[in-house]
Amino acid sequence: MTKQKQLLPLGPVMVDVQGLELTAEDRRRLLNPSVGAVILFARNYKSKTQVASLIDTIKSLRNPSLLIAVDQEGGRVQRFKDEFTLLPAPQSFGDHWSEDKQAAPIAAYQSAYTMASELIDVGVDFSFAPVFDVTSRESEVIGDRCFHSDPSAATELLGAYIDGMHAAGMVAIAKHFPGHGGVSGDSHHCLPEDRRTIEQIREHDLKPYSQLVDEIQGVMTAHVLFNQCDAEIPTYSSYWLQDVLRQEVGFDGVVFSDDLTMQGAIDANGDHGSIVESAQRAIYAGCDMVLVCNRPDLADQLLEGLEFEPNEVLSAKLSRLSALKTPPLACQVG
Repeated sequence: MTKQKQLLPLGPVMVDVQGLELTAEDRRRLLNPSVGAVILFARNYKSKTQVASLIDTIKSLRNPSLLIAVDQEGGRVQRFKDEFTLLPAPQSFGDHWSEDKQAAPIAAYQSAYTMASELIDVGVDFSFAPVFDVTSRESEVIGDRCFHSDPSAATELLGAYIDGMHAAGMVAIAKHFPGHGGVSGDSHHCLPEDRRTIEQIREHDLKPYSQLVDEIQGVMTAHVLFNQCDAEIPTYSSYWLQDVLRQEVGFDGVVFSDDLTMQGAIDANGDHGSIVESAQRAIYAGCDMVLVCNRPDLADQLLEGLEFEPNEVLSAKLSRLSALKTPPLACQVG
């Protein structure tokens, strides 16, 4: 007899799971009302058949089903590889652009369509892609994840890439707002500081967001301190998330925090700040969903301490990120 799904609105926390199959601890965590989504990593993948079964099990737990996400940008950030197309790094489209401005967007579109359709086929709802960061200095963490160092060229390529995702039936999630390309530091390991003014950032990093705002359904925040603009990192900043992203840019989709266990978020939260405080600050600032990855102990602390009442408004907003079950036919670009 099929076990009935639990009726639970989607909550504001994205967590991960331990391995190739769900453990009892995973199931307990995923049935917490504050959870709304699961992010998968390479450790969760062995084959298409295996990951499709894992995702089906996760989605069978609740109604509405938990959202499933993964980082499948291409290049060095691709979690599922065997039996999947090995995708080029986004910078390759920028290199192509320098040689052929007509062919490069077509290549970006086709790669995005392949990425999205292969993920949807196994049950993934969305990839955290594309990277909107426009580099203005050498950056190990962004590097070839950036489409182009020129904002106009990046916007053209990003638009084509997003069209490919949409054609396959997947939403687009832009990251890392307002931009991680102006710092050399890696926010996984430190709190980078970007000393540019808001005018400089508007003229460079924000251009893709402003021009493609109607094409993106989600935005992920940067754990970077823009100390000439605000005293808080964007993840904790109502200035960045409300004044700039919502009001100035006009974005009305879902805002995700980057992983709150990253050092940039920890440093910005203070030495003695808890994961509960970090998540609460992000939500108060304007994040709809917060990520806690690779630390099940912290995920449990957050789920126990987070002040959150399940509600249909947030659940409906998050549910709009579900992938289309029957993707439309791909159309030609160019």
